[in-house]
Amino acid sequence: MNAIKSIKETDFLKKRRYEAVMFLLTFFGIFGYIGHTMGVSNMLNTIMQTAWDLLMNTVFYIMGITVLSGALGKLLIEFGVVRLLEKMLAPLMKPLFNLPGVGALAGVLTFLSDNPAIISLANDKNFSKYFKNYQLVSLTNFGTAFGMGLIVITFMSTLKIPGNDENMFIPALIGLVGALFGAVVSTRLMQRLIRGKIPVRTDNDFEGATEKISFKSEGSVFLRFLNSILDGGKSGVDLGLAIIPGVLIISTMVMMLTFGPKDPTMGYQGLAYEGVPLLPKLAGYVWWLFEGLFGFKFPELIAFPVTSLGAVGAALSLVKAFLAKGIIDGNVVAVFTAMGMCWSGYLSTHTAMLDTLNYRELTSKALLSHTIGGILAGTFAHYLYVLVSMLLY
Repeated sequence: MNAIKSIKETDFLKKRRYEAVMFLLTFFGIFGYIGHTMGVSNMLNTIMQTAWDLLMNTVFYIMGITVLSGALGKLLIEFGVVRLLEKMLAPLMKPLFNLPGVGALAGVLTFLSDNPAIISLANDKNFSKYFKNYQLVSLTNFGTAFGMGLIVITFMSTLKIPGNDENMFIPALIGLVGALFGAVVSTRLMQRLIRGKIPVRTDNDFEGATEKISFKSEGSVFLRFLNSILDGGKSGVDLGLAIIPGVLIISTMVMMLTFGPKDPTMGYQGLAYEGVPLLPKLAGYVWWLFEGLFGFKFPELIAFPVTSLGAVGAALSLVKAFLAKGIIDGNVVAVFTAMGMCWSGYLSTHTAMLDTLNYRELTSKALLSHTIGGILAGTFAHYLYVLVSMLLY
């Protein structure tokens, strides 16, 4: 009885009612608008057809990349390449990111896997002891900027654009440089926003794991190789399965707000990838900004960075539709790679990591810093691509 009374006194039920009303208004407003424009039957058919096509022709393709990249990443860890990279990159950490050299390990691991790798690292005392408190918190922004990097670069560099003989590996590498620039901006800005405003951490304040970060291996070379590719491939399967909800739900919704009917002369037919081009219409009001920053020539392209905010795997699934419409070139690949890496699902990762570090109240600062970093990553990649194109072509 006391608990029920306490809930009533805090107006909890009233707030929940407001949330329910707002949710219903938003839900029926969006789908009512789409259904009114397309027709309810066409809308439902398009949702099912798009989700099915994404699952069969995009998700499994991305999963193939995640399995192979997972195996490669595990091999690099098993045979000491990651440790070697850490030693090589360590001298750059202080001047670029104002982080200790061991922080390079976080960037390499998230690049080879995904953002959650940074959470387990930051929660390990043997890793976190090298960081000052504000540096450890800014590690959220640093590690997130490289999430799924190997997968994004592999996907982008293997694209075949009809009528374009350009090697997409170069734009993908330019995108990597852009993501690096965005990581510097995001990490430094986060440190500037929180330095001196959070208490200095002592070992007693941090309740992390005490297991040492170990890369020690046992067994023959052949068994280590075999176990690495199998374990890495299995982790790739897990990652591939994990992106399915994001791809099917987020991408379907974004595409239905991005593209119009397949054949404007016939109208809506309930086919996959049809929808109401609301996002391009809204982007058109400030299109001069997107064209100036990223060099985009088509408003539909803004759907990729927007989707990357929630899940870069879902954003990758949009590329197929862009290819079909013939609106992708080398510059777009460079910008997509930079923003896809830098914004790889950071809306969820930042919250989870800062909650682990007991600094949930800093989430807004982390998101603001990373938003600015991602925008500058795409901008830097665009102008670097323009410069490289002038030198090479």
